[in-house]
Amino acid sequence: MSRTLRSTLLGAALTAALSLPAGVSAAPTVNTFAGNTQVTLSNEFVAALTTLGIAPSAEFPGSLVAGRATFPVDAGELDAGTAKGEIIHTGGLNLRRGGTTVTIGTFTIDTIGAQPVLTGIVKANDSVVGRIPLFNLSLPALTLPIRPIQFPPPLAPQFGQVVIPGVGVTLTATAASALNEAFGVTAFAAGIPIGTAVANVLVLSPENFAP
Repeated sequence: MSRTLRSTLLGAALTAALSLPAGVSAAPTVNTFAGNTQVTLSNEFVAALTTLGIAPSAEFPGSLVAGRATFPVDAGELDAGTAKGEIIHTGGLNLRRGGTTVTIGTFTIDTIGAQPVLTGIVKANDSVVGRIPLFNLSLPALTLPIRPIQFPPPLAPQFGQVVIPGVGVTLTATAASALNEAFGVTAFAAGIPIGTAVANVLVLSPENFAP
């Protein structure tokens, strides 16, 4: 086989290997490095906790003020075209009843699969149980417009802001079972509305910011 033919075939093979399948976005991946996700807790969830005598509190560096829980964003990656990826948070929530405290935290929003989900590390009285899917997420139609942040040059082109509003948050069957077992109740069920979330994150991306 001639050198020219080998080069042609190699080039074709590389082109095929690197080509995106039909329908897959060619938008860049952006890295999330700061910001937060805020969850406005639903009246139904707050009422359920009150009825069961379960007191919620924030796990640092998260906060819980007037029914709104806020969790800082620590890291993550998102496809700017499809919104597929992960957003990793710090902080969490403590749920305390009598001598039992269940802590859920180190949340990860995962939009890669068919069902977007928020997973978290669960601890019972400060002993790690494991990472489980806590909440199913109902996302709005996403195109992830990236807003440039007006830093002075040369930082301005590299940093942007992504806002994902109106995210519905409901309890998963796995989380409901874990909470029922921990507190010795049967009140928690899959689908209980936890609240509505807004993710407001800062991203690092050197190109393709929307105007």
